[in-house]
Amino acid sequence: MTVPFHLGVRAHDFKRCPLPQLIDKLKEHGFPAIQLALHKSFPESVAELGALSPGAAAYYGDAFRQAGIKIAVLGCYVNIIDADPAKRAQALSDFNTHLRLARDFGASLVGTETGSVGQGYTPDNFTEEAFEQVVDSVSAMVAEAERFGVTVGIEAGVNHPLYTAPLARRLLDTVPSNNLQIILDAANLMTPDNYLQQEQIVAEALELLGDRIAVLHLKDFTVKNGAIDIVPAGQGMLNFTPLLRYMKYKRPHIQGLLESTPEEYLQASAQFLRNMYNEV
Repeated sequence: MTVPFHLGVRAHDFKRCPLPQLIDKLKEHGFPAIQLALHKSFPESVAELGALSPGAAAYYGDAFRQAGIKIAVLGCYVNIIDADPAKRAQALSDFNTHLRLARDFGASLVGTETGSVGQGYTPDNFTEEAFEQVVDSVSAMVAEAERFGVTVGIEAGVNHPLYTAPLARRLLDTVPSNNLQIILDAANLMTPDNYLQQEQIVAEALELLGDRIAVLHLKDFTVKNGAIDIVPAGQGMLNFTPLLRYMKYKRPHIQGLLESTPEEYLQASAQFLRNMYNEV
């Protein structure tokens, strides 16, 4: 029996709409799982990230559960290494709120990137000091996650302190808890300088991170005017074969989530990946 392909999507890649309509769209496209950032999809229910209530979590969690849709990732993408101590403390508090309410949503993993020590891109992200700040923040997040029996999912990216798979592996080794897992997005590891070595980069990521990958983000990229340009899956240069082979044979039933795919491209991108999954 072939292991089924568990392909989901970020909920906010659909145009904003009422909850029943979103659920209908997810069913129409055949997506059994989502990444839910409630403040992006339903901002009226989240005045502020830290003000998220148990009632809101139960309301949305129950609706998706009854529809047979799993919240694979509860998204709380905040800057956990903000140089402003007050802003960093608020980001960690907001993330911890999501950790405490994850079970009310029916989710077991809360995801974020590390963020930046500056405003957007800065070379200061590539320092040992920035990595140590990541360790400090993630250690606190994981301690809270352990209290509530949920998991922190950290996503690496080239402009952040975790800009390579070896650095993500180093974080896992430095914060020794199984309540810390990785959200792998291969396109996020590509730069104008390394994309021609994507085969080695993806192989290294899968080897180093292995069974500590909780979820995969699936999106594509091209190189435009000397910079990486993110595009829907199937419209770019990323070779999805090793990722799909990993999902099918190494980590059966692991969830993959389409990302950065506008609603009008979802059907084509999903079909592209489903066809490829069936062929690997």
